[in-house]
Amino acid sequence: MKKLICVLLVVVFALSLVACGDVGKQGKKDFIGIILPTKEESRWLNDQKYFEEYFKGMNYEILFSQNNSATEKTNVETFISKGAKVIVLCAYDAAAAASAVNEASKEGITVISYDRLIMGTDKLDYYVTFDSCSVGKAQADYLVEKAGSEKGINLYMYSGALTDNNSVLFFEGAWKVLQPKIADGTFVVRNCEKAIQFKDKNNLTREEMVSIMQTIDSEWNMERCKSLAEANLTAAGDKGKGKVYVLGPADDDCCRALSDAFLADPKVTELKITGADGVEASVQYIIDGKQSMTVYKDTQALVKATKQIIEALQKGEKPKTDTVYNNDAKDVPTIQADVVTVTADNIAEIFFESGVYDGSKYTGWK
Repeated sequence: MKKLICVLLVVVFALSLVACGDVGKQGKKDFIGIILPTKEESRWLNDQKYFEEYFKGMNYEILFSQNNSATEKTNVETFISKGAKVIVLCAYDAAAAASAVNEASKEGITVISYDRLIMGTDKLDYYVTFDSCSVGKAQADYLVEKAGSEKGINLYMYSGALTDNNSVLFFEGAWKVLQPKIADGTFVVRNCEKAIQFKDKNNLTREEMVSIMQTIDSEWNMERCKSLAEANLTAAGDKGKGKVYVLGPADDDCCRALSDAFLADPKVTELKITGADGVEASVQYIIDGKQSMTVYKDTQALVKATKQIIEALQKGEKPKTDTVYNNDAKDVPTIQADVVTVTADNIAEIFFESGVYDGSKYTGWK
């Protein structure tokens, strides 16, 4: 009898080990791989912070691609090898990332395109984003409002990187607002012949927008912005200085670099310049008048939307989405977050009183 009991105990113990092993495998199935573009921009460090905050208790890892398509692909392959159930990918190159999505899909992995739409693959599962056209529109609306009925204001235009599909959407939203004011002489474009060529056309094709953007592409790079601005000011000469309005790329880091370059020219007597993202480094610039506005994209909303999709999938449910974006291969189910314009007039309400940033760190605001 004692021997029988011992045998039974051994069997029960062995079965318990098998059960524990199954739990471990289930944990691996819940592994989430998150890939962000670069550590060199404050925007993406903010996203990392919010992922760490909202994904506490979840099995995840964050990798950065450092704005390199090859590294990005390697990161995807790393997460495939680790048994990821979901990959959240903010692509550096929207077109090049398609092959990585296809590779993940072959392994049954759900891919969520984060902030930047991955183009040209029907294997993409979900997309979380801001209304990118509304970002560009808000920037342009600000410039038009400040221009009022004045004519002949110098306008410099800059776009985001052409590798990022959002850049085209930002530009599209801005162009629809600015074009009539370029056509009627409110603004005189000083740094883009292609924009002048299309000044009478409001609805541009994608190819036409890209042809304009090719000469004003910031590459989402601060040094590139500085070089572009300096070259543009030199080429424009004195007639392109004085009062200057700048449509900055939808990126506050680029906006600050452009602002520094324009304000360094003593013949620029007044500057209105637009940014986007609402990063902390631009708060003092806005207070000091060196950056006129930002379109605040609260990345907490994107992280929450991503978590919402993942939690639904883990429960075996179909995630709720509110719109679709076409990536030239399919209509991708999408959750879209709202944006808000922030200026020196409402910065305290939006950033300080709400607790986004600590107002005591900044000087010159009331």
